[in-house]
Amino acid sequence: MRDVGHRGLSRAARCAWGKSTRDGTEGWLPLWRHMSDSGAVALRLWDEWLPVSIKARIASELPGDLPDGRLLCGWLAFIHDIGKVTPAFAFQVDWLADRMRDHGFRFNPVVPDDYRLARHALAGMELLDHWLAERCDWERLDSQQLSVVVGGHHGMPPTDSDLIEARRRPYLLGLDESSGPAWRAAQFELLDWAAAETGVADRLPRWGALRLSQPVQALLTGIVIVADWIASNEDFFPYDDPDSVTPRQRLERGWSELDLPTPWRAQASAEPEAVFPRRFALPDGAAIRPVQSAAIGLAQRMPAPGLMIIEAPMGEGKTEAALAAAEILASRSGCGGCLVALPTRATSDAMFLRVLEWLRRLPDADVGRGAQSIVLAHGKARLNDDFQRLFRYGKPSRIGVDEGGAQVAAHRWTSGRKRAMLSSFVIGTVDQLLFSALKSKHLVLRHLGLAGKVLIIDEAHAYDVFMSSFLDRALEWMGAMGVPVIVLSATLPAERRAAMLAAYDHGRQGTRRRRRRVHATDSEPYGELEGDIGYPVLTSTGGTGPLKVVTDPSGRTQDIRIERLADDALPELLDRELADGGCALVIRNTVRRVQETAELLRARFPSEMVTVAHSRFMAADRAAKDQWLRDAFGPPDRESSVDRPARHIVVASQVAEQSLDIDFDLLVTDLAPVDLVLQRMGRLHRHERPERPGAAECYLTGADWSASPPEPVRGSRIVYGRHALLRSAAVLWDRLEDGRPVSLPDDIAPLVQAAYGEQALGPDEWRAAMAEARTEHRKAMDSKAKRAEVFQLRSPASPGSPLIGWLYADAAGSDKHDEDSPSGRAHVRDDATETLEVLMVVRDGERLITPAWLPDGKGGRPIPTDADPGWELSGIVASCSLVLPRGIPVDEAIAELEARHDYPAWRETYLLDGELLLDFDHDGRARLAGHRLRYDPEDGLTVWK
Repeated sequence: MRDVGHRGLSRAARCAWGKSTRDGTEGWLPLWRHMSDSGAVALRLWDEWLPVSIKARIASELPGDLPDGRLLCGWLAFIHDIGKVTPAFAFQVDWLADRMRDHGFRFNPVVPDDYRLARHALAGMELLDHWLAERCDWERLDSQQLSVVVGGHHGMPPTDSDLIEARRRPYLLGLDESSGPAWRAAQFELLDWAAAETGVADRLPRWGALRLSQPVQALLTGIVIVADWIASNEDFFPYDDPDSVTPRQRLERGWSELDLPTPWRAQASAEPEAVFPRRFALPDGAAIRPVQSAAIGLAQRMPAPGLMIIEAPMGEGKTEAALAAAEILASRSGCGGCLVALPTRATSDAMFLRVLEWLRRLPDADVGRGAQSIVLAHGKARLNDDFQRLFRYGKPSRIGVDEGGAQVAAHRWTSGRKRAMLSSFVIGTVDQLLFSALKSKHLVLRHLGLAGKVLIIDEAHAYDVFMSSFLDRALEWMGAMGVPVIVLSATLPAERRAAMLAAYDHGRQGTRRRRRRVHATDSEPYGELEGDIGYPVLTSTGGTGPLKVVTDPSGRTQDIRIERLADDALPELLDRELADGGCALVIRNTVRRVQETAELLRARFPSEMVTVAHSRFMAADRAAKDQWLRDAFGPPDRESSVDRPARHIVVASQVAEQSLDIDFDLLVTDLAPVDLVLQRMGRLHRHERPERPGAAECYLTGADWSASPPEPVRGSRIVYGRHALLRSAAVLWDRLEDGRPVSLPDDIAPLVQAAYGEQALGPDEWRAAMAEARTEHRKAMDSKAKRAEVFQLRSPASPGSPLIGWLYADAAGSDKHDEDSPSGRAHVRDDATETLEVLMVVRDGERLITPAWLPDGKGGRPIPTDADPGWELSGIVASCSLVLPRGIPVDEAIAELEARHDYPAWRETYLLDGELLLDFDHDGRARLAGHRLRYDPEDGLTVWK
C-alpha cells in the first residue's frame, strides 16, 4: 500500500467524515484517514497475526493465491466504510454536515426520517456494487460476494428486503437528483483512490470470475471487522494527528501500542512418540500408551485438515493423546492455536491448568516469538484466579521464552467479550463451538477465531440430541473452513460417530457430494462404522472413506460386580460395606434426590462423614468443594494437604460423573443411560491403592426393581427419558440376574452399541412397555431437532452465493445470544425452561454483607451500595453467583429483585453491572416469587413453595 496519505484527493472527498468525538468537542477523523488506517491494519494482520491455515484457505479460491489474498483483505478493509459518504450517515453530526454542505453536498429533507433504512454498512454494499458495475462491468450477482463483506462489517449481513428498501430511497445514498452530483463524485473518487492505493486495480478484471465460498466470505468479513475495531481505537489511532503524519507512521505507532501476540507455529517433531514423555512430564519409566501412539500415527497419515474421533476408556490418557495429535495436525495444516471444548464451566476450569502446563512445554518454530495468548472462555472466567494471573498490563509479546517451551499470557484486547475466540489458545465450554452454528451477531468473529485452530471436543457423549444437532452443523462449517477437529469420548454410540464424520465430510467436500443420512447403510462410506467396531478405536475422515484404527487398551482391566438395590436399603448397605473403612460415592440423577439421600444417611452416620456435591451451590462454594474432592479422592501421588478419609460417603449429582479425577472404593448410582453408568464406574477403583477394602462393586438404585420392566423414579424419567433408562436396564439385565461382572474396558463398546442400537433387548414381557417408550422417545427427539433448527445456521450454500440474509432470524442482531446469558445458552442447549442466576448476599440489618463462611477474610464484609465497591470486593460478590432451579418464574423473580436492589453507583462496575442480588438472612433463608429458599454451605440450595 502506498504511503502518500490523501495526495490527489479533492477537498470535497477529504471533507467526508468518518468518526467524531462523543464528548461534545469538535474532534473528528476524516474518512480518508480511517480508510487508510483500516487497510494498513488489515495488511499487518495478514502479515503478522493471521495463522497460515486461514491465509491458505482464503488464497485457495483466488487466481493469484496468497498475494491475491493479501490484496483482497487490505482492499476490503480499506473501503469498508465507503457507505459513510451518504446523506443517511453524514447528516447525523450537524457541524460536520454543514462543512460538507459548504463543499456542495446536498441533503434531502426526509433523510432524518428514513436514515435507519440505509445504515452505512448496507449503503457501502450498494455503492460498491455500483462502482464495480461501472468500472469493471461486473454483474450484481458477481459483485455481491465481495460487497457483502462491506455490508456485514457491523456483524449482520443485510437481507434482500433490507437492500430493496434502501434502493427504493436513493436520496439516502446520494444517488437521486435532489442530492446533486457531489455525493456520487466523492464516492467514486474515494473508491478509485482506494483501488490505486491498495494496488487492486490491476487484479479486479481477474477477480470478476470469482466464486467465493460462504466460509471464505465469512473469514474476510471477520478480518475486516478486526481491522476496523483496531483502527477505530483512539488510543492506537488518534483523531488529532496532523496531515504530515503519514499512514505508515500511524500504523507503526498504533500496532506497537496494541502489540498483538503472533500465532503459534507448531514445530513438527521427527519422533513425536519419543518427546511424548517430556511434553506431558510423565514419571520416569512411564511409557506412551497404545491409544496415544495410535493417535499420533493417525494424525500423521489422515487428511489434514480432517476429523479424528478417539474412543477409549476413562483414565486412558485421551486428553494427552489429543494434544499430541493437535501438534501434528497444526504443523501439517498451519493452524496457529487450539480450542479445548468441554461440557461445563467446572470441567473447563479443571482442564485450564492441564493445558497451561502443556503450553509451557510446547515448542514453537518462531524462536523468540514471545508469549502465547490464552483465554478461559466461559461466563465466569473473570473469577478464575489462575486465568487472571496471566494478564500482563505491559506488552505481552515481549515476555521471554524458556528453552523448554513458551510463556503464556492473557492479552487484554483479545480477552474482550466478543474477541475471546481470537486468542491463540482457548479453553472453554462447548458452547464456544456450538455458537458457531447459531445465527447471532458478529458470528464471523467466532468463525475467524475457530478457523485458525485445532479443535478438541471432550466428553462428546455428554451432548443430547438438541446440542448434537448444533454440534453437527458446527462440524460441517469447520469442515468447509478446513479446521482440524479431534473428538474424545469413552462411550460414544456408533450412530453419533457416523453422524459427526458425515457432517464434517459434507462441509469438507462441499457441494460435490450430497449430505449423507445419519443412519448410514453398508453401501455408504460410514456403514463400516455401525455397531461395535472394536475398542479402543480411532476413526477419521479419509480420502475415499473413513479410516479406522483399533488399538489395545493400556493393559489395566477391571471387573465390576453390579447389583440392584432398593433406595431404602442404602444406609444398611453402606453400614455393612464400610464397616472396616472405605470411601463410597453415591450418584443421584437430581439435586433433590442428592439432598434427600444426604439427609437419610446423616440419620445413620456422623454428619461429618457425609459430603454433598451438586450444581446448586454458590460458585465459590462449588469451586472449593470440587477442589476438596480432587484433593481428598484424587491420585495417590497427588500433592495435597488433605488426607484421604478412612471412612467417608460422597453424595453427588452428575457433577461427579466426568472430568474430575476422583477415586472411590464403592459406587452406588441411580439407573441412568448405560454410557453414563459406565462413566460413573470410571470413578470406581480408578487408581492403584494396595489398601483397598474389597472388590469393585456397583449398586444400581433409583428404580422399582420389582416391576416388569423396572420403573425408574420420576426425577430420572424427567432428566433422561424412560426409553434410555429401560434400554440401559435391559442391556445390563443378564449381569444383574446371573452375577456376571462388567469388565472394563472390554464391555464398554458392546454395552453402549447394544443400548443405542435397534435390536430388541430385555425379557419378552418388557417388549410392550419398551415399544411404547421408544415411540415417546422418537417424538421427543423429533421435537428437539425441530426446536434446534429455529436459530441454527444453514449449511454452506454453493460457491458464489453471497451471505445476504445469512443470519436472519426473529431475534438475530441482539446480544441475548451471548454464551454467558441464559437465553443465549437456551438456543444451543435444550433449556426448555429458563433458569436465573443471582448473586447471593446476606442482609445484616440495613446493610448487605458477603456470606460469613467465605474463607481468607472474604466473609462478612460490608458491601457499599451507594458507591463503587472496588475491584476486589466486586470480585468477591461476583463469586457468590447462584443458579436458581427451574420452577421459579423468571420474569416475576427478575421484577421482584430489580425492585429490591437498584444501585446506580454499580452501573460502572464491570463485575456487578446488570447482576441481580438475592439477599438471605443470617440463617440462610429467603423468599422470592412465591417460593421459600434456604441455603446451607454444606448442602446447597433448597427451594419449596
